[in-house]
Amino acid sequence: MQKLGKSSIEISNIVFGAWAIGGWFWGGTDDREAIRAIHASIYSGVDTFDTAPVYGFGHSESILGNALAGRRHNVKILTKIGLRWDSEIGAHFFDVPPDEGNKRIFRNLRPSSIRYEVEQSLRRLQTDYIDLLQCHWPDPSHPVEDTMNTLKQLQQEGKIRAIGVSNFDVSLLERSTSALGDTPLASNQPRYSLLNRRIERDVLPWLVENQVDAIVYSPIEQGLLAGAVPPDRVFPPGDGRIKNPMFRPHNRIAILAALDAINPLCEKYNCNYAQLCSAWCFHRPGVRAAIVGARNEQQAIENAHSATLKLSAEDVHFLTQHFASLRCCRKP
Repeated sequence: MQKLGKSSIEISNIVFGAWAIGGWFWGGTDDREAIRAIHASIYSGVDTFDTAPVYGFGHSESILGNALAGRRHNVKILTKIGLRWDSEIGAHFFDVPPDEGNKRIFRNLRPSSIRYEVEQSLRRLQTDYIDLLQCHWPDPSHPVEDTMNTLKQLQQEGKIRAIGVSNFDVSLLERSTSALGDTPLASNQPRYSLLNRRIERDVLPWLVENQVDAIVYSPIEQGLLAGAVPPDRVFPPGDGRIKNPMFRPHNRIAILAALDAINPLCEKYNCNYAQLCSAWCFHRPGVRAAIVGARNEQQAIENAHSATLKLSAEDVHFLTQHFASLRCCRKP
């Protein structure tokens, strides 16, 4: 394990993503299976867990808190602030449909809201500190400098160990680090995968130059890079993949064909598609870890294997170029 940016926190190359266990957007959840998945991750060497209050409107954090009871000092908990479903102050972000909770979500990174959310997260997570607190999305209705000053205070108070952001562009990253001064910004959490490399344009170079690490999400693009989404699969109501253009049948066909061509690499590294594609992420400059979700023990164990893979520079280059040729990819 290595330290995250300039912080004192060490995290695993694979981070357990706890969005799906919250329930909404992913077609429900099984709490007992989720807890078993969390425990399987720990036993398999993954000690870092990423969640957020909005995942299941507190449910993901609560499950994580229950699962980690008695294990707190052996793990790292990463959570977030800034997406409120219980207050309509700030910038309206999106609406959750009636069958998924019927909530209106607002971006709110005001100091009073941050402090409220942190206290609620500490209660649900059954802990007195958060290892990494991240701004979930930018809040265009409030100065980011004010937000960073509040995060500095929380760190000084011992309620958080390190400060991170998510989905921030270069302009906001520069403003954030300027406001933090001598307090380091540990990380940015952007979307990144072999199918979506847009952050390579400017975000990743900035992170490398400023010693801020990326913890990337969607490294297997919600199952597409696992080879587990056949062209004829129909998603249930409430599953967010229904509206994602990359999941259109013709794109699924192209991605499955691209995966078929990397079978020799899977055999070489004794891994499956998802493990190889996840490992590709943290072999890229500026990327410290990849967040991968798990809803059961088997998925958690398979995800953990990704962290052990050490890909050659030649194979990383091959994967990069191979998937860049797909029309459905979002290129840098």
